[in-house]
Amino acid sequence: MASTTELAVRAQFAGVVVAIAHGADERVGAGTPLVVLEAMKMEHEVLAETDGVVRSVAVAVGDSVEEGQLLLMLEPGSPAIQQGGQPSEPQARGERADLRAVHERHAVGLDAGRPEAVARRHELGRRTARENLDDLVDEGTFVEYGPLLFAAQERRRSREELIARTPADGLVAGVGDVEGRPCVAMSYDYTVLAGTQGMRNHLKKDRLFDVAERKRLPVVLFAEGGGGRPGDVDMPIVAGLDCRAFALFAGLSGLVPLVGIASGYCFAGNAALLGCCDVVIASEDSSIGMGGPAMIEGGGLGVHDPADVGPIDVQYGNGVVDLRVADDRAAVEAARRYLSYFRGAGKPGEVPDQDLLRGLIPEQRKRIYDVRAVVQALFDEGSVLELRGGFAPGMLTALARVDGRPLGVVANDPTHLGGAIDADGADKATRFMQLCDAFELPVLFLCDTPGFMVGPAAERTATVRHFSRMFLTGANLSVPSGTIVLRKGYGLGAQAMAGGGFKAPLFTIAWPTSEFGAMGLEGAVRLGMRRELEAIDDPQERERLFEASVAAAYERGQGLNMAAYGEIDDVIDPADSRRWIELLFDEGSGEWWRRPGKKRPNVDAW
Repeated sequence: MASTTELAVRAQFAGVVVAIAHGADERVGAGTPLVVLEAMKMEHEVLAETDGVVRSVAVAVGDSVEEGQLLLMLEPGSPAIQQGGQPSEPQARGERADLRAVHERHAVGLDAGRPEAVARRHELGRRTARENLDDLVDEGTFVEYGPLLFAAQERRRSREELIARTPADGLVAGVGDVEGRPCVAMSYDYTVLAGTQGMRNHLKKDRLFDVAERKRLPVVLFAEGGGGRPGDVDMPIVAGLDCRAFALFAGLSGLVPLVGIASGYCFAGNAALLGCCDVVIASEDSSIGMGGPAMIEGGGLGVHDPADVGPIDVQYGNGVVDLRVADDRAAVEAARRYLSYFRGAGKPGEVPDQDLLRGLIPEQRKRIYDVRAVVQALFDEGSVLELRGGFAPGMLTALARVDGRPLGVVANDPTHLGGAIDADGADKATRFMQLCDAFELPVLFLCDTPGFMVGPAAERTATVRHFSRMFLTGANLSVPSGTIVLRKGYGLGAQAMAGGGFKAPLFTIAWPTSEFGAMGLEGAVRLGMRRELEAIDDPQERERLFEASVAAAYERGQGLNMAAYGEIDDVIDPADSRRWIELLFDEGSGEWWRRPGKKRPNVDAW
C-alpha cells in the first residue's frame, strides 16, 4: 500500500507509453518529464508537478493506457542535491539543431555571407540591394518575405549551388517603416543573375503586391535588372505570359503611392514595372529601356552597349524620369522625401518672407522672371519638390507644403515660349493633376500663359488632343483647386490653368501684374483692327495706332477691371496669397488611405 505522502501520477487521456524518463528511486524536479504518451500521432510529456522521488512505475514502454490510469507514484521532497550541498541548476543547452539550421540558411543570403559578390558591387561604386533597403527603411523595422527562395533551376544546377548563388531568387522584399509609416520595399539584386525576373521572385512580388493592396501600403521598387530570365527550367511553361506580377502591380496604381528607382541597367520587364510607378527616380549611371542589348540585337536592330540604350540625359529629357539624382544614396533620400508628401499634414515649416513676393514679377509686362523663385517664396521653407524638371520646360509641376500640409503646384514658366502651353506641357500638367487627385492633394495653379501653342509645327504634335487632356482632367478633379494669375491669363490656356474656366476652382485671384483677354492682346488688336491698320499708309502712324490700341486693350484687361466685372474673385497683395491657399485644405486633405477604395482607375504613366 502506498504511503499517504505519495502522489499518484495518472494519464490525463488515452494513449500509448513511448518513453519513461525516470525509474524508481530517481530524484526529479518540478516540471521534469516523467512519461511520454502518444495520442493521435502526437507525443505528450507528463510532467512532475512538484520536486520529489519516483517510488514506483506502474507501466512499461508500449503499454496502452486509459484516461485516469496510474502511471507512477511520486513522493514529494527536496530536489536533487549536487555535491557541495547546493540545489542543482538546469543544465545550459546549446542552440537547437533546427534553429541553428534556420539561422545558417538565412545567413547565406545576407551580405555578410556573400563577401565576394558584395566586393564586386562596391568596386563598381554601387550599393547592394540590402544596403539600399537598410537605408530606406527605419532601423529594425524590416520584415523580409521569401528570403529562403532560390532560382527555379534544379534541373540544371545543384540545390546547394542555387542556395549559395541565387539567394532570395534575386529579389529582396518585405515590409518596413519609412519615417514611421509602413511601406512595401523591394529591390532586385543585380548580384544574383543580373537582377533578372525569375519565376519565384515573380510569385514573391505577387504576394507583396497583395499585402500592399490589403494594408494600403506605398510600394518602393528598386528596379535594376535585365528583365525576364530564360534559365528557370523547373516549371512547365512555354512563354510564361500568364505571370500575374505586372497586372497586380499596375492594379495598385491610384490606390497606393508607387515609387520606382533605377540605377545601373534597367531593361525589359524591370523597366515595365518601373514605368508603372507614380514617380521614377534615376541615378546618373542609369540606362533604362524596354529592351536591353540582347533583345535589340535579337531583333536585328544592331549591337549597342547597355549604357547607350536609355542613358539619363535621354530619359530625363523625354519625361521618363521624374527625379534625377547622383547615386544610390541620393535615390533613397529622394524616395523618402517623395513619400513624405503622402502622409497627410506634418509639422508646419518656416514661412519665407512673404513681402518678397511683391517684387518677383517685373512691372515691365514683357520682362521675363524666374517662376521657381515665386514657388519657393510661396510655400514652407524647403518644402518644394519639383517633378519631371527635365521635360516640358514651359510647365512646372511640384509638390509643396503650406503650414505643413501638402499640395500640388502647376505653374507656367514664361521663360519658355512665353509660357504658352504646348503638347508636352499639357501632358505633364495633366498627369500631375491625376496624381494629386488620386492621393487627395489639393492643386494650386499659378497662371502666366498667353494661351496654347499654335502653328503648323505645333499641330504636328497632336496639340488638339494633348491640350484637351487638361480640360478633361481638370474638370473632373475631385480635390479642391485654386488659381492665382501671376501675369498673363489669356484664352483657352488660362482656362486650362483653372480646371476649365475661372469659376471652376474654389477661387481665381490675381496679382497686381495680371492681365487678361480672350487671346493675346497684340494678336487680338492685329486681327480685330486689321482693316483700320491696313488703311494707314504711313508705317509710323500705323504703329502708333497699334500701340495705342494695345494699351487700351491692356487697360480693359487689367486684373482690377476683371475683378470689377466679377470674372475673377479678387486682385490681391501677393503677400496675402497664403491666406487664399489655405482655403484648399479640408480636414482630410492628403489622407488617401482613409477612403474605401480608388478614386481614379489609375494614374496615367504619361
